[in-house]
Amino acid sequence: MSNTEAHPAQLRCGGEPGDDGFRAVEVLTARQVPLGGPRAMPVRRTLPQRARSLIGAWCFADHYGPDDVSVTGGMDVPPHPHTGLQTVSWLFSGEIEHRDSLGSHAFVRPGELNLMTGGHGISHSEVSTPGTTNLHGVQLWVALPDEHRDAPRDFQHHVPAPVPLTGGSARVFLGTLAGDTSPVRTFTPLLGAELSVDPGATLSLDVDPGFEHGLLVDTGDIRLDGTALEPAQMGYAAPGRAVLTVVNEGPGTARLVLLGGPPFGEEIVMWWNFICRSYEEIVQARDAWVSGDRFGTVEGYDGDPLPAPELPTVPLKPRRNPR
Repeated sequence: MSNTEAHPAQLRCGGEPGDDGFRAVEVLTARQVPLGGPRAMPVRRTLPQRARSLIGAWCFADHYGPDDVSVTGGMDVPPHPHTGLQTVSWLFSGEIEHRDSLGSHAFVRPGELNLMTGGHGISHSEVSTPGTTNLHGVQLWVALPDEHRDAPRDFQHHVPAPVPLTGGSARVFLGTLAGDTSPVRTFTPLLGAELSVDPGATLSLDVDPGFEHGLLVDTGDIRLDGTALEPAQMGYAAPGRAVLTVVNEGPGTARLVLLGGPPFGEEIVMWWNFICRSYEEIVQARDAWVSGDRFGTVEGYDGDPLPAPELPTVPLKPRRNPR
């Protein structure tokens, strides 16, 4: 997806530290922004925020739908560039056609992971298919560490099997959870999983205490380690926890996305679809897109590439999470 907004979201904390001494879960509130492209489909963005740029190497989280395609027109994002990151596409319903400058032509379907690496540079398009009536899912970005941020173009596909849990189930699309490990290659340790929680059930999830975690709520009345989360909110849990406790207090099955990873210790500069280390590198990446170099060509998309927005008048500064 193409990042087109620059306004930070809000953050609030979920109360005082508990008896276990851990810092309280932070509640990240989404803001609605237009997805790049002629149809400008609205999405809810929880990462990045002014107070929290990353969770592990996860640096971008868009949550969209359920979107009635007959009303909105669906998704139509022309070819656009990426550098310094990996894109993670995960759907709950609908179907998206993906084309990229590596030559990949694939479809994003519910419960199936598509991960694209745009290290030195890649471009791709995303279009909801004609048979899609309802579009619903998440689009996530992963920042590449400095030593791998010029990695070659790559595309991976994986269909994780559901893992039964006491009180629900999980589909582990990245990393390891509940004894299941995804085969998908990443450049830093990561966790990514869709969780289903039965009505009134509690999940106790064994996790890596060196990871920080974010729990995005799609549906359900959720408490994460005692802190209430509403749909479209994300709860942030700092490192140190070996168990995450997720409670569904609602009458229906809850659907959640759990993200995690060790704190990303590098500063990044993030603008439009680029993750770099300086403003000068951002300028170079934009110039390369305008000139037609570096990012390759997407074959098969009926339309022009997405034009680059104007650079901000004030140079962008590197940022990282608060210590």
